[in-house]
Parts: sequence; C-alpha cells; structure tokens
Amino acid sequence: MSRRERGSATAETAVALPALVVVLGAALWAVAVVGARLECVDAARAGARAAARGDGVSAVREGALAVAPAGASVEVTVGASLTEVTVRARVRPMWAGPEVTVSASASSATEKGVLP
Repeated sequence: MSRRERGSATAETAVALPALVVVLGAALWAVAVVGARLECVDAARAGARAAARGDGVSAVREGALAVAPAGASVEVTVGASLTEVTVRARVRPMWAGPEVTVSASASSATEKGVLP
C-alpha cells in the first residue's frame, strides 16, 4: 500500500457512515409508521366487533381506544344497516421530522343495542 492510499479507507468510512445513519433512521421511522397503522387496524376491528355484539357507542369507542395507539381518536358512525369505526393516530418521530397521520376503518352490521 502506498503512502497516498493509507488514509483512503478512513475517508471513505467518514463519508459513508452519515449516509448509513440516515438510511437506518428512515427505516426505523417506516417501521414505526407501519406498526401504528397495524394498531389502528386492530383497534378499528375491535370496535366493529363490539358494535356487532350490540354494545353501545361509548362501549364501542372504549373498546377501540383500549387497543389503539396512544393519543388516537376514534369515530363511530352508526347507520341503519352498518356501523363504521374509524381510528386515526398521529405518528411523530423521536427526532425532528414529518408527522404522519395513519388511519383504519372497519364496519359491521348495526345491531339493536347500538344507538346513534
């Protein structure tokens, strides 16, 4: 190895390391968003199951909030034949970055106990 090439590995590492950190951060951010979306899907389904059992709107909302990510909002729309449960959550990165809103909906047949 010649004298000119001695520091090239260190320089290449110094250039590549920040790029690797950025890619890793983006990947972790994407995993957090997908995880929150899956929690919203589970929460909406739990609310729809509660509506299918004939639980009241407050019980449907509480059942969905129990499964939803922290800080999520639950909207219950009772129709003549279908009850729809929509769960929305905001996902914020631990560092400065864009906030993303994820949501999921599920519906079930409206039972007699569910009142608008």
